[in-house]
Amino acid sequence: MPQKKRVCIIGAGPSGMSTMYHFDKLKKQGTEIPDVVCYEKQSDCGGLWNYSWRTGTDEFGEVVHNSMYRNLWSNGPKEALEFPDYTFDEHFGKPIASFPPREVLFDYLKGRWAKADVRSWINLNHKVHDVQYNAASDNFTVQVKDLVNDRYLSAQTFDYVIVATGHFSMPHLPDFPGLNKFPGRVMHAHSFRDAREFKDKRLLLIGASYSAEDISLQLAKYGAGNIICTYRTRPMGFKWPDNISERPLLVKVDGNTVHFKDGSTAEVDAIISCTGYLYSYPFLKDASLQLKTGNVLFPDGLYKNTLWIKGGNKKLMYLAAQDQCYTYTLFDIQAKWCVKYIMGEITLPSQAAMEEDVKKWVCSGSLMSLTVELFCSSF
Repeated sequence: MPQKKRVCIIGAGPSGMSTMYHFDKLKKQGTEIPDVVCYEKQSDCGGLWNYSWRTGTDEFGEVVHNSMYRNLWSNGPKEALEFPDYTFDEHFGKPIASFPPREVLFDYLKGRWAKADVRSWINLNHKVHDVQYNAASDNFTVQVKDLVNDRYLSAQTFDYVIVATGHFSMPHLPDFPGLNKFPGRVMHAHSFRDAREFKDKRLLLIGASYSAEDISLQLAKYGAGNIICTYRTRPMGFKWPDNISERPLLVKVDGNTVHFKDGSTAEVDAIISCTGYLYSYPFLKDASLQLKTGNVLFPDGLYKNTLWIKGGNKKLMYLAAQDQCYTYTLFDIQAKWCVKYIMGEITLPSQAAMEEDVKKWVCSGSLMSLTVELFCSSF
């Protein structure tokens, strides 16, 4: 009798939960599924949506994963996030606004997750320390730390590993001359929690994308003084409130005075880097298993943007590793693809064909990015 497959899911955020949701759906239909084990380093499910006041390190001395701030509102319409099998109207029993706050979105997610009987699969406060692929036995050895009891558990073997840790937890922090001597608060958006901390303060936000846009408006709404967003390539160009402005890239800091590329200066009390995140998978120490990419639509090495084809004998998958226009629905489709693949419902083409397919999408992603840049620069 063949041994039952084992699947390791790293992370119980929206991607990991969607994967377990689809496995559970098959189980309820009477299909025999693999043994599924999920490891989550936080104390509850939810990933970034599981808001925490903590910054820096958590109660176990681990780096805080969460980047969520208290008063976040969705910057995309809920209609683009809605699961086809579980609508917002079904969850709340009535229509709601298109751009809901953080708590509403998280409540919706938890409502769908509650339909799946997967809690017994999830090990909370468990951090994956190391994942190694064993070529001889064609499986993975996974080493995990029990954070509550501060001990490493016996290594487990799995046939498949799904990385569902996201890529919004390791801050990208550029340096500027004089920044290390700035007398005020310097932080990354990763550690931003509440705009009320900066009431009446003069702020510089480094960056010109989603975080800079949202945090600057949060700061204005909760009483900050003058707010400057500094851009590298081009301004965001919105019709801002009177106390928000944009200037070319910061070039140096001298005390409380910040200097910009156009020769202008300003006095600020705090600096927030809204400069994005780095991809970090510290548990994948084997270079042949590591996805190394920037925030792009189609990362190199991922077939269907999901299956890693450069190592691990096509048994390692990454969810939500690409730049994201959509989130919940995108994660859910990837999760469903993973489940179908593991269940043997998807037949892969040859290695050469997959490499050619990935190459095609990587090139198209570069062309898309260039098209967007040209389009934006024409205004």
